[in-house]
Amino acid sequence: MNGLFTILMLLVANVFMTLAWYGHLKLQEMKISTSWPLILVILFSWGIALFEYMFQVPANRLGFKENGGPFSLVQLKVVQEVISLVVFTVIAMFMFKNESFHWNHVAAFVCLILAVYFVFME
Repeated sequence: MNGLFTILMLLVANVFMTLAWYGHLKLQEMKISTSWPLILVILFSWGIALFEYMFQVPANRLGFKENGGPFSLVQLKVVQEVISLVVFTVIAMFMFKNESFHWNHVAAFVCLILAVYFVFME
């Protein structure tokens, strides 16, 4: 059960992370934040990132083997990176209509799946 909760919290954390890192670009595209000084954009992103950390840190603690979770440190990191890239891709496809999905993106995801397979191999 810790593994499932870890993955769910990582999903939520990565939604916030993606919005913190790239949401301000959407606001700029929508002409909402074009006049904001950079420090305000940074503070805005930090405000969103706070929620990322509220899910990311507990997810890592819960999922880590040393704390009774199912994942080694390397496994936890690889799972987090895969979730991060999947979440980013989904959000980018919906938020940024000028971004498109190409065959090389599919190839990259296949490589990520292989990375997960190899990191979990005994």
